[in-house]
Amino acid sequence: MKLASRMSRLGTETAFEVLAKAKALEAQGRHMIHLEIGEPDFDTPRHICEAAIKALNAGETHYNPSAGIPPLREAIAQDISSRRGIDAKAEEVVVTPGAKPIMFFSILALAEKGDEVIYPNPGFPIYESVINWVGAKSVPLPLREELEFRFDIEDLKRLVNDRTKLIIVNSPQNPTGGVLTMEDLEQIAELAIKHDCYVLTDEVYCNIIYDGEHKSISTLPGMRERTIILDGFSKTYAMTGWRAGYGVMPVALADQVARLQTNSNSCVNTFVQYACIEAIKGPQDEVAKMDAEFKRRRDVIVDGLNEIPGFKCLKPRGAFYVFPNIQELPLGSRELEQYLLEEAGVAALSGTSFGKYGDGYVRFSYANSIENIKIALERIREAVVKL
Repeated sequence: MKLASRMSRLGTETAFEVLAKAKALEAQGRHMIHLEIGEPDFDTPRHICEAAIKALNAGETHYNPSAGIPPLREAIAQDISSRRGIDAKAEEVVVTPGAKPIMFFSILALAEKGDEVIYPNPGFPIYESVINWVGAKSVPLPLREELEFRFDIEDLKRLVNDRTKLIIVNSPQNPTGGVLTMEDLEQIAELAIKHDCYVLTDEVYCNIIYDGEHKSISTLPGMRERTIILDGFSKTYAMTGWRAGYGVMPVALADQVARLQTNSNSCVNTFVQYACIEAIKGPQDEVAKMDAEFKRRRDVIVDGLNEIPGFKCLKPRGAFYVFPNIQELPLGSRELEQYLLEEAGVAALSGTSFGKYGDGYVRFSYANSIENIKIALERIREAVVKL
């Protein structure tokens, strides 16, 4: 088949490839511990499911506006305003099937050949994939282990120039669990204003933070009009399969992103959007319980990995991932991923799945039970001893 040349520039998300391999081994009778996929292992809170059922029974099964139903857009605007201390409006909100389309549509709407987009590396692989696909230049910003996987401001200063159209930030971060400080955000904002570029701030893990409070670059002076906030329901409310996310951005851009949605997905399922209203406005008890459990799991996996020869693991401040340094082991990142899968029955991701600066690391998701995490740690220890 003769495909368009741009398809050769489109990457993928390796977590789903490793998941498929692990499932294939399970089909052969192997017992696998899944630490590869970034998905909460909790069920969606019952009151959210009941809101969807109520909406279904009420006939909320038809088309709706591409930007989302007005009650949800208003609820999101109010929630964003309350939690981030900014004045967000409903017309700035676009609801999408998952948060991923916000990065896709925003990059598609803003960047073209000759433009440069700076993104965190190691970082979520779809950033680089989409930048390359639209024909812009992807510019990796190294995240440094010695800075708790934050960036060095001198690195950023060297990368930003008048061709920079967009800077992508992610905090709390996938895959490292790193969290940017307010000083970091202020330095990014200063450069964005100086070079007249936009910032896409991926805040999908903003409610899973263990130390202090989440900080958003959108709150800084001069940044509201040049910031795109990406957020969603998958991680906070264990709603990955519901496919519901959103962006908050200047109205002129929101209109264009909604138009891209019209040309691709049309709209998000109506009954799902009513469930999202309940997620925002309903009880938050289950969210607090999930976060507390993630923190317990974090401590178990960090302590356990640091007891295994060849692993050095920082304690993440947010999200539900650890990104240990494995450079003392005789295997590289990709080889260790395969070795743990086949030898230990533990599915993990090579650090190189998240960019070139992820070499020498692996990512484990601790969105799994403490019982399974402990089994995985013992299996990893036994496998590493054999190297």
